[in-house]
Amino acid sequence: MASRGVNKVILIGNLGADPEVRYTQNSTAIANLSIATSETWKDKQTGEPREQTEWHRCVAYRRLAEIAGEYLKKGSKVYVEGRLQTRKWTGQDNVERYTTEIVINEMQMLDSRGGPQGGPQGGPAQGQGYGGGQQGNYGGQQQQQRPVPQPSQQSQQPQQKPAEPAPFSPDTDFDDDIPF
Repeated sequence: MASRGVNKVILIGNLGADPEVRYTQNSTAIANLSIATSETWKDKQTGEPREQTEWHRCVAYRRLAEIAGEYLKKGSKVYVEGRLQTRKWTGQDNVERYTTEIVINEMQMLDSRGGPQGGPQGGPAQGQGYGGGQQGNYGGQQQQQRPVPQPSQQSQQPQQKPAEPAPFSPDTDFDDDIPF
């Protein structure tokens, strides 16, 4: 199994505030996001609906931070993947403190282009994910949009139906080494 362990976080929630984007001295973008997730259930004793909201401190770096700052707003629904990281810092009172946060490496904006406030939600590549950019496409699958062919006014001939492909027949001769 995983001898070194697994550190993976997946969240779907709403932003509690606009992302805070800042830049380091060498121009690296850093965005802090506050994401709320809610759990609802019915109280067994009273029968009343209950809700508990959990707040998650998240951070994104580089291009992912710039995208978050440009397209996400308070209330935006977002899917994020990342890892938990605890860092130590010293406050203004010279007391060492620790902060545990989620370092985002994948992000998917879930709002439509109109978004909750009518802003430009969804980004330039609506429906595509944004990640750490290891392959240069920011984690999303590049999809080409093809124009929808418009019916021609001149051709009034009925269109021929394309030939149907042969039905799929699975190969039932399995001879593999899978033990289950």
